[in-house]
Amino acid sequence: MLPARAYGDTGITVSALGLGTIPLGNARMTDREAYDVLDYAEHAGISLIDTAPSYGVSEPRLGHWLQGRRDAFVISSKLGYGAPGIEDWTGPCITAGVDLALQRLRTDRLDIAHLHSCPLAILQREDILRALEDAKRAGKVRAIAYSGENEALRYALDAGRFDGVMASLNLFDQRVSREVIPRLGGMGFIAKRPLANAPWRFATQPTGEYCEPYWRRWQSMALDDPGMPWGELALCFTVWHRAWPRPSLARRTSAISPNA
Repeated sequence: MLPARAYGDTGITVSALGLGTIPLGNARMTDREAYDVLDYAEHAGISLIDTAPSYGVSEPRLGHWLQGRRDAFVISSKLGYGAPGIEDWTGPCITAGVDLALQRLRTDRLDIAHLHSCPLAILQREDILRALEDAKRAGKVRAIAYSGENEALRYALDAGRFDGVMASLNLFDQRVSREVIPRLGGMGFIAKRPLANAPWRFATQPTGEYCEPYWRRWQSMALDDPGMPWGELALCFTVWHRAWPRPSLARRTSAISPNA
């Protein structure tokens, strides 16, 4: 079974490896195929599942599958956009977005609610932060977090308003191990893109593909053949990264949302 790790000081405990559900939102995947993926994740001991309203039909599919097993899982989703008739990135959009997520997921709470890759100016808006905090006080959200990079991520670390953050950490992007993890304190952390979008799928530079920057870094590093599949090596690198506290691996989580 996967080891359990604390999501900061929130009282939330997650599996060291999480499941990102972008593929589950693809309409070309059948419901049965999506449920098979979730069944496999459950069998493997994964308790953290990450989704978002922008992931197609991921949330409603996950909501259907969760019936009768909700308490066994930590559900992370995203907020800030997509509430019909309400301006994106406003306090009312956050409030409505929480309720819409709860409806789609057929649950009474989001365990972790992330502001989804918004710029610094959004993070500094008091109406947005207040709406998040109101949802937490109402018991609709257990932990408030930010998902993103660079200056907005640094602000979220210092603002004193967030319970956790999500940022990229993989073989080809290790900045957060130096710049973020040492500053977490009691905040939780979810590492996204641990597979670096799997650049090893391409024999030549995949121009225009999401993983193109990672492919170029992979080539420039000139790594030796690891003697195992690259995907397995990438996951091991992030899950057992040297930045995580030893020996208990507690307080800060290295849970991963593998959206390859």
